[in-house]
Order: sequence, then C-alpha cells, then structure tokens
Amino acid sequence: MTDTLLPNGIKDSGGDSSYFKKGCNPFAQTGRSKLQNKRASVNQQIIKQMRMRAGAENLLKATSNNKVKEMVLLELSYVNSNLQLLMGQLEGLNSSVEVYQNTQETANIPLIALGLKETKDIDFSTLFKDFILEHYSEDGNSFEDEIADLMDLRQACRTPSRDEAGVELLAKYFSHLPLMESRFFSPSRQTGIFFTWYDSFTGVPLCQQNLSLEKASVLFNMAALYSQIGTRSDRQTIAGLEEAISSFQKSSGILNHLKETHTHTPSYDMSPAMLSMLIRMMLAQAQECLFEKTALPGIRNQFYSLMKMAQEAAKVSEIYDQLHQSMIQTPIKDNVPFFWSTMSQVKTNHYRSMAHYFAASALLDHQLSLSDDEDQQEKTLSQVYDRLPEGRSPLDILKRKDERERIGKAHIRRAILGHEEALRIFGLCHHLNKLEALQEILKASHQRSLNKCSENEDEEEFTDYTEAPDIISKTEHKAEMEVPATTKVKVTDFFQRLGPLSVFSAKQRWTAPRTIHLCPEDRDLGFTLKGETPVQVVSLDPLCRAAADGLKESDYIVAVGDTDCKWMGVSDVMRLLKDVDEEGIDIQVISIMDSNPPMPTKSATFCGNLPKTYSMICLAYDDDDKNPKSRKVTKKSSFLSWGLKNRLKSASTLSLPTADHSGALPWNKPCPTFPSSSTYNDSALY
Repeated sequence: MTDTLLPNGIKDSGGDSSYFKKGCNPFAQTGRSKLQNKRASVNQQIIKQMRMRAGAENLLKATSNNKVKEMVLLELSYVNSNLQLLMGQLEGLNSSVEVYQNTQETANIPLIALGLKETKDIDFSTLFKDFILEHYSEDGNSFEDEIADLMDLRQACRTPSRDEAGVELLAKYFSHLPLMESRFFSPSRQTGIFFTWYDSFTGVPLCQQNLSLEKASVLFNMAALYSQIGTRSDRQTIAGLEEAISSFQKSSGILNHLKETHTHTPSYDMSPAMLSMLIRMMLAQAQECLFEKTALPGIRNQFYSLMKMAQEAAKVSEIYDQLHQSMIQTPIKDNVPFFWSTMSQVKTNHYRSMAHYFAASALLDHQLSLSDDEDQQEKTLSQVYDRLPEGRSPLDILKRKDERERIGKAHIRRAILGHEEALRIFGLCHHLNKLEALQEILKASHQRSLNKCSENEDEEEFTDYTEAPDIISKTEHKAEMEVPATTKVKVTDFFQRLGPLSVFSAKQRWTAPRTIHLCPEDRDLGFTLKGETPVQVVSLDPLCRAAADGLKESDYIVAVGDTDCKWMGVSDVMRLLKDVDEEGIDIQVISIMDSNPPMPTKSATFCGNLPKTYSMICLAYDDDDKNPKSRKVTKKSSFLSWGLKNRLKSASTLSLPTADHSGALPWNKPCPTFPSSSTYNDSALY
C-alpha cells in the first residue's frame, strides 16, 4: 500500500498524520486482484447483454412484422444464454474461496469470504464546481484540490488493502459521505451525479442520484473486507484465531447495522433476507473459529473434556445447519452460490460426526472407577442427551460396562455415517473438489472414526441396532455480533472553506454576498453582533449609514475587507472592525432566504412516495401464482435510453429491466456454476 501527501497540503481528514493512505495497486497480479478484476469484467459484460435484451424486447413490442419478430426472438435466445453463462461465471467467482485463505493454511477447513462490490468511476469536478458557483456564489475552480482529494479517496476505496488500514480507508470515505451530502445534495433538486454499484451475486447494476446506495455499498464492502481479513488469519495460532473471530463478528455487526439502517436499498445482495443469511454465515464461521481455538492447545483425554468438546462441536453443526436451511429458502436459494450451500452441508455433517466421535471416546475409553465422582459424571451425561434409549438412565450407562460400550459404539457408527455423508456431498460440487485441504481433513476424520470402531469391535458380538441419542449443543463462548468503532471515524470536511455546515449547506438558501461600506460615527457602527460562526447582525439602527447602504438585521458577515470571516467568532470580527479609520471598510454580508418546503427526493427506493417492495428487484419472489389481473404493471426504462435525456427526468434512479416472471426468459433461473480459473491461487494482497 502506498501513502500520498494531500495535494492541497491540508491535514489528514481522519487522523493526526499529514498523509492519507491510498488503496492497493489495482494492477497487481495477485490472486485477490485477479479475482476482483474478473468480477468487474463480468459485471460489464452482464450490463452489455442486459442492454441488448432490453433493446430486443422493445423492438419485439414495437414491430408487427412476423419475420422481424422471429429474428428478434432468436437474438433474445442467444442473449439469455449469454446471461446464463455470465451468471454462472459470477457464481464461480463467489465460489473461489481459496484465494482468500492464509498462504500457510493446510490444516483447517477453508472459510468463505465475501467479494467486494464493484462500482463505476465518478467525476465530481464539473458538477461540484457549478454547484459551488451557483449555490455558494464562490469560484468553483478554487476548490479543484478538495474535489480531487475526494475523488482520490473514493477511487482508493475500490482497492482497499486486506487489513485494518483498508477498513479505516473505507470508514473515512463513509464518514465523508454525510458531509458531502449536506454540502451538495439539496432535498429539492437533483445534482445530476449517478452512483452506480453492481450486485455482488447477480451482477445487475443499480443506479441512484442520492447517496443512500453509496452509503449502503460502502458498508457492505467494509463487512466484506472484514470477512476477507478473517479468512486470511493464521488459524494455527491463538492470535490468528482471535483475529479471525473478531473479524467475522465485526463483519456480522456491520451487516446487521446495514440491515437496520438501509431497509429499502433496492439491491438483491443488500435485501433483508440476503443480509440475514450473510449475518448467519459470518457468525457460523466465528463459532467455528471459537471451536478451533478451544481445540488448538489439545483436548485432554478425560471424560469431562471429551463431553464438553462433543457439545461444542454439536453447537457448530447446529449453527451451520440453520445457515443451510436459510440458504435453501426462497428467495435466497436462487442466487446463493451452490458452493456456499454445499459447504454449509458438509460442515453440518462433519462437526456433528465429530461430536459423536468425542462422545464415543468418552464412553469407550473411560470407565467409571471408584476414584471418579459418580454424581458429577451422571450430571454431565444427563446434560449431554435430551433423551436416552428406552429403559436406560445415565447412571445405568455409567455403571454397566456393556451399556456404556453399546451406546459408545452407537455413537461411533453415527460418526462414520456422518463423515461418509460429508464426503458424498463434497463430491457433488466441483468447486469443492478443488479444495484439497478440505478433502484431506474429511478423509482423515472418517479414517479416525473407522479406527475407533475397529478398536472396539467384537467378532463374537451380534449386530447391535441401538441408535445413539442426539447430543445437545452447548458452548461456553458464543459468537456475537460486534459493531467496530472504525465505522465512525472523525474526519475534517474537505469543503470547510465554504463555511460552517450549520449555515452553508445545500438545504439553505441565501442571497449572493453584498458589499456594505462601514463608516463608524463616534466609534459606533450602528449595530451589534451575536452568534458563533459566522456572526450575525442584531440591534441594527435603521438610521445608521450601514442600514442606508443595505445592511439588514440577521445578516451574516462573511468577509471584512479581504479577510474571510465565515469561521470567525464575535470577538475576532470585532477585532477587525474596532480599528476602522474614518475612510471606513467594506464588509460582505448574506441574507438567509425563506426556503419552500422541499419535495421528497425521488430515488430507487421510492415510487410515488411509497417504499418499493423487493418482489421484483431484491427478493425475486415468484409471482406466477398471483392473479395477473390484480397486478399493477409498471413500464420500465430501457438501458438503451441511458444518456443525457434521462438526466432531465425527475427520477434519480436508472434500473435494469427485471427478469420475466412468467418463466419465458430462462436466464434468471438457477444455473450450473461456472468453474473459476485455476490461476486464482494466490492469496496475497493486491
């Protein structure tokens, strides 16, 4: 990562240093950068194909020539096929978890990281300069450095480093967004700036003129970056596991904050249902790391320790099972990568089998002796099972060797079956087949259970069909959501030279600066001052020379002579005015104008001032079962109509045509995943 001095020489807006950090080199040939560049390329191809599809659909509606219709339908079939392939490629990129893992990682099950959302470049220069000139009556060219700093900061946020410095970079830009919104985004008019972000799962672009989408997307990328930090941590050390646990908990906390504060963001990957699933996934991976942290120093070969680890493993299995159930629900299942749901299934079976293995080891390897605390073991065993085979009690199992062995062997059989199921599911997903470390772990666990079974096998014993009871999940350290302090970073407004934000904001309207000539009479200016910054004229004598020159009560003084005093208090301004000679001095003042009640700003979130549902854009519910006559059809803008004409419209959002819910267009249906490139094997930074 590189450090760059601010062009205008002002202090860093986020700290004590006089530097601000840029993002990583986007052209670096690392695994993560290649993956992100590939994602950007696929997004561009998707938008191209969707524009072609929109144009073909419009032509199909407009023409009555059967020959033209046949040609258009043929072209539509090609476009839909291409879209299906591109969606498969994007799913393959979301399944390429190996590039996010630690480079030394060989003994741990891989974890899933979220990819960063992609966006388009934005040039604030022209529109911000025009707004400064029109609204603030100042020369916009004098703010070129500040505008360049803002654009550099946004550009750097597209390639943040995979560490706390990268998160801080995103947090700085996120903290600047409310300041930028107050300065340049009026509630009663549109700026003409379009913020475009691509859906992380579908690749569909979404465009808005307000900053709601920008804020939500930056928060999503902060959560994604924390997930990448967690997967990159060295899980062979306690410090690395603690970093991974903290990162996944912070990721879930940011996602939950995003879900609560941006409830109507019309993007599939930030819909409430999808965010709820992602929160579950981050917490599940944090719980898995907590289990690994408990097991890292070694598991003591004692009855209590083994039973404790059995319940800890059962807890991890339970959370992954809940995660898998949320992934296969409508509307999540249509766009969640098959790799993710398969991985959650594999881990559900793997950790459940580990729980049964630990329980079997506790029962088979440890017999109740006179030195053992019988009551304590009975209490422990009763807390491990929610039910026991009919006619058996915890004390019977502990005291009777045959019962103890029977239940222990039943546990080991369930462990073997669970490991076999995990290996079977592993073989169904070709993306999982590339994870050799995962396959080795699953095979080793399966072999360990087979060895335990053979050690306790009795050739003379008849087949026993006793079923092992389920193990109650329990943990001493539950993964919790954590909102990191870095989401709110104290920054200095790039455009502070415009004046205090309480007065000089986009929602305020005032007159252009007027020049008033002050000539004191017997050292009396004819008015007094009040307020903090900027100062305000009060108690104006209507007969004084300043009033005759156009000064009014409640005017703000913005300059005295050649000195800008927007940020000066009463004492500082009076110091400039007290030594005025007989020739007087010129001051510049402004008057606040009464603003009309602003009309609600239109955005992608609102349609007719009512919140839009997620049925079409975000949640992709199937409405085939509804009565088509009762549905209200809204005409959608074509991508081919993007251009200057759309900037004149009042709507602030340009969205892509949604998928055909009649089922005629097949590209929106689940499709086989596209294999990711074998070159994505480097997990280093950009």
